[in-house]
Amino acid sequence: MELTTTGAGTYIKSLFELDNSPFSAPKNIGFIKMLISLLDGDDFTVLDFFAGSSSTADALMRLNSQDGKNRKFIMVQLPEDLDESLERVSSPIEKKVIKSAISICKSLSKEHYLTEVSKERIRRAGTKILEGECHQDWNKDVGFRVLKVDTSNMADVYYSPDQVTQGSLDLLVDNIKPDRTDEDLLFQVLLDWGVDLTLPIRKETIQGKSVFFVDDDALVACFDLRINEALIKELAIKEPLRVVFRDDGFESDAVKINAEQIFKQVSPHTEVKAI
Repeated sequence: MELTTTGAGTYIKSLFELDNSPFSAPKNIGFIKMLISLLDGDDFTVLDFFAGSSSTADALMRLNSQDGKNRKFIMVQLPEDLDESLERVSSPIEKKVIKSAISICKSLSKEHYLTEVSKERIRRAGTKILEGECHQDWNKDVGFRVLKVDTSNMADVYYSPDQVTQGSLDLLVDNIKPDRTDEDLLFQVLLDWGVDLTLPIRKETIQGKSVFFVDDDALVACFDLRINEALIKELAIKEPLRVVFRDDGFESDAVKINAEQIFKQVSPHTEVKAI
């Protein structure tokens, strides 16, 4: 097995179907596979703090496909601006690499960040792996989730009591920032409750509202507005471990007060939360 970077660039060019690799000095996945295989266990997580081209993710998926194990990966990478990098470098070879990466971002209609190219490499590698021969016990999981560090979803309030006016109170009616999605709120709740971020999530429409189910019953979340007792009762019947709503999402104050009582009667073990 080749343990150097020799051939890694050729593989990357083939993967992206380009004349020039979008990564400089990509790591050889054969070497990384060897390193991972030295670790005991079947379902541990490999963390790469400097993901770059995400060779570690590629190697791990390939190793899983060969021995049928269920290892996971976490890739961490700053959103390096490729346009700024192109202006900064002087080497003609480096410029070709960056231009190749930018061309991929353009073809995907994505911002010109290294992270976008890295994510696309994982997608393409996963597709290529599934096209080949796989271990019969492998779950064929090549999916991944993309999370980024951001500010809180909750509106910032820094007023002292003597600064509060009637007008400022109106601004506090909705305590969630207007640019945040339901998925943003869901992952904040998962983090707050310490729920595994890799658990399967499905979305259903119940009583005309969008409801998220995390690992079926580990957590149920609905962040729609005008939630009524009919929806609350239907969710309580499912007896989830946890359920969460928007604090201002209830049809009325009476519904909000009754929500906790309904769960106490129908599913007393469910932990109820409003954000």
